[in-house]
Amino acid sequence: MNVEAMRSAYAENFSMRGEIGASVSVWVEGKEIVGMGSGFKDKEGTMPWDVSTPVLVWSATKGMSAACLLHALEGARLPLATRVSYLWPEFGAAGKRDVTLETLLQHQAGLCALNASPPVEDCAAVFEALAAQEPAWVPGTAHGYHPRTFGFLLDAVLRKITGGESLGAYWRRVFAEPLELQFWIGAPPEIHSRIAPVFAPKGVMPKDDPFFTAFMTPGSLTSRSFASPKGLHSAGAMNTPEARQGEYAGFGGIGTASAIAKFYAMLACEGAWSGRSYFKPETLLPLQRSRVQGADRVLQMDTAFSCGFMRDPEDALGRKRRKTFGPESKAFGHPGAGGSVGFADPTRGLGFAYVMNQMEPGVLPNMRALSLIEACYEGEASGELRKS
Repeated sequence: MNVEAMRSAYAENFSMRGEIGASVSVWVEGKEIVGMGSGFKDKEGTMPWDVSTPVLVWSATKGMSAACLLHALEGARLPLATRVSYLWPEFGAAGKRDVTLETLLQHQAGLCALNASPPVEDCAAVFEALAAQEPAWVPGTAHGYHPRTFGFLLDAVLRKITGGESLGAYWRRVFAEPLELQFWIGAPPEIHSRIAPVFAPKGVMPKDDPFFTAFMTPGSLTSRSFASPKGLHSAGAMNTPEARQGEYAGFGGIGTASAIAKFYAMLACEGAWSGRSYFKPETLLPLQRSRVQGADRVLQMDTAFSCGFMRDPEDALGRKRRKTFGPESKAFGHPGAGGSVGFADPTRGLGFAYVMNQMEPGVLPNMRALSLIEACYEGEASGELRKS
């Protein structure tokens, strides 16, 4: 890893790519190798940003939420082949009786959009709508990213396993507190003054982009998926105290780059950290290969998933077609709207994260994140990052 290259890429994000405030962190086997944070929380440049600044990371939250459910399943000795309706009987309505936990985690359940219009703040109403919803396709036969319903689905299942504990509370108890992570799924009021607001993208997607076309087409599965449940669709809406305190497991996580990278480093190290085992290695092993790959009915591009985490699609020879999560084939993670990203590289015991407040258009990381990821792996031939 070339730290100087990362510093240079980080500086260029501010001087050339419109960065306002941002942090990047890299942990390798228990140690933070890179921790940079600077800029400002506000556009006026009056509120300094540093490495301890928490910020909304949108869908990058999904990785933490998936880990919570996998942990709960491990503890309850429930295999991924378990039917969701076994845990949540109401879910079996409308042809969903045989949908498995794995199908749910792989974005294959066809529940990305709701016919009903429950407010996003009413999780009980959202759970009820999801249980009643007819899938958009035969579950297991295709996949399509669930941008907003995914977190509610995982939260509902986890509550059934734990006897009512919410996913946000589970995250805090099982991971955030013991690992000392500054990351919240439902940020308490006492930390709100530290949080940087997020700013909507300045640019627009190319009009010939398939995702943009579908997103802007009223009634399309893509536009409906990003509108379900209703409410909290804008950056401004997510900057309110009420939204920050809400436990939105699919898109509402708030935290620092260091916390996200540290968490992914734990996953990259077979679930062990500081003498404590958080996962059995066999629970995490499936994350290192794609369990579904191909045309995504919502994002209108090829995507790949492994038990709730996103991976880079590969060609027929196993070569990466994108390097959102670095060059290694075993890497897994999750991006967030506007550019934030976190991932684990099990080959190196590495966790990476980048967070920022000025969003960019698109659903995958942009050049600000990608330049840092590329710099992170410069000099890898020297073995500097390799596990001993």
